[in-house]
Amino acid sequence: MDATINNTSSNPYTALNPTTTTTNSSSTESAQDTQDRFLKLLVAQMQNQDPMNPMDNAQVTTQLAQIQTVTGISTLNGSIGTLGTQFGQMQALQSVSLVGHEVSTAGNQFNVVDDKGVGGFQLSSAASAVQLDVVNAAGATVYTEQLGPTGTGMQNFSVDASKLNTTTTDGLTFKITATSASKTVTATTYAQDKVLAINTNGGTLSLQLQTMGLVPYSSVTTVD
Repeated sequence: MDATINNTSSNPYTALNPTTTTTNSSSTESAQDTQDRFLKLLVAQMQNQDPMNPMDNAQVTTQLAQIQTVTGISTLNGSIGTLGTQFGQMQALQSVSLVGHEVSTAGNQFNVVDDKGVGGFQLSSAASAVQLDVVNAAGATVYTEQLGPTGTGMQNFSVDASKLNTTTTDGLTFKITATSASKTVTATTYAQDKVLAINTNGGTLSLQLQTMGLVPYSSVTTVD
């Protein structure tokens, strides 16, 4: 599978609306407020201390060090939050290049894209015989094909939709039966579909697929 991605971001369905989070300036203001409150309390404590048993320099130094630590952590948290937002925006912009490409996700849904039924699978070991069966929603087989000997690694297939023995392509699934020397070889199936748009609603990056609808970006295993 060719993983080269060409930019097709002119697709009208593409929507990029990254969620805005707290900025560095607001985090700095919050840290400053915390520091100001601490200093006021420290001054009040020193003004009202027992003159017969005053705070020594070590105690004052320790408390000042503590507020500096708290302030630093608050500022760091704000910086990390900003970096996370920027990373999400960058990821969304980069994912625009997926529009118009076919992607694979774990599953056995048999999708028809551009008049072709598509899917993929991966075998646990090489097989001498592999059979593809396409099944409708009622459980009846509408297409069967012998794919022949197959090695390990990701394998893709496509079927001319006109060869399917069905009047509708809704609800179709597929299964892979693989054997080697009469022993069953485990097959993991992958559904394939075309990316129509990128969606960032709710702060989660998702792909709008032609047949399967919204799927998480993290669920994509391959790009064609």
